[in-house]
Amino acid sequence: MPKPPEKSLRARALEALSRREHSRMELMRKLAPHTDSPDELNTLLDDLQARGWLSDARYAEQMVNARQSRYGSRKLAFELREKGIDEDLINTTLANVRDTELERARAVWARKFGQIPASAQEQARQIRFLQSRGFVWDVIRKILGTIE
Repeated sequence: MPKPPEKSLRARALEALSRREHSRMELMRKLAPHTDSPDELNTLLDDLQARGWLSDARYAEQMVNARQSRYGSRKLAFELREKGIDEDLINTTLANVRDTELERARAVWARKFGQIPASAQEQARQIRFLQSRGFVWDVIRKILGTIE
């Protein structure tokens, strides 16, 4: 049986974008092994952006909307930076999320724990959990009713 022809770089890019949004850097990393020319890849990505098929702003919005119910703004910002999103775009995207940080943190905390810690050890555990989810210290203090 003959081997199917190799997919073009454009076909690979469109296939990836048809599944979900990608940041420019993320798509570049996925496609880089399939080309010998970085110029060809940059030209393709520029074309996809010009057509509106590749958008870091749309990717950031989608990612934040999907993950904001479980994570704080610090973790969301970190993940966006890892995907190559510009700092100004991160701040713009997370502006609305920061307004609801306390409510979201309270919901995450209530799902996991639901009651104020009875011991210092349990309090430290709850603090670590909320910090690992990317919530800021001021929000954690408000939830747990502690001022240290």
